[in-house]
Amino acid sequence: MFVFLNLVCIAALVGIDQAIKLWAVHSLQQVGSMPLIPHVIELRFVYNEGMSFSLLSGKQGFLIAATSIGLLAIAWWLFTRCRNDQLQRWAWILVLGGGIGNLIDRIAEGRVVDYLNLLFMDFAIFNFADICICVGMGLWILAVILEERRHPKGKE
Repeated sequence: MFVFLNLVCIAALVGIDQAIKLWAVHSLQQVGSMPLIPHVIELRFVYNEGMSFSLLSGKQGFLIAATSIGLLAIAWWLFTRCRNDQLQRWAWILVLGGGIGNLIDRIAEGRVVDYLNLLFMDFAIFNFADICICVGMGLWILAVILEERRHPKGKE
């Protein structure tokens, strides 16, 4: 049941990500951008051929290989090590859902669809998958900190 629930959650995140990207390609691409919350966030259609902040742009083979290896390692950890740590479990579910969503884009199109633009930050446009990855990593860091506080090293 543990594996099944994890897979359902991951599939749901990937499905949400891909549905929003499909909408962005078919609807948002035609208009370019539109306000979501005026002066705060807009929907802006962008293809990103790299990773965060367009780093490694044009290096799709490397990005696909590195992402695949990372996702396999995270999946192994999730399915073998996280049975009793719910915070860490949800962290890795989010990272896997987001990572797979962006990996699908890279494999299918050679680029990732981004569409969220924070107007007060002039350096990044991102998507639902990126949010899942960032929130997941934040939860994982929190899980590690909490575990360290529960079981500090060197204290017996």
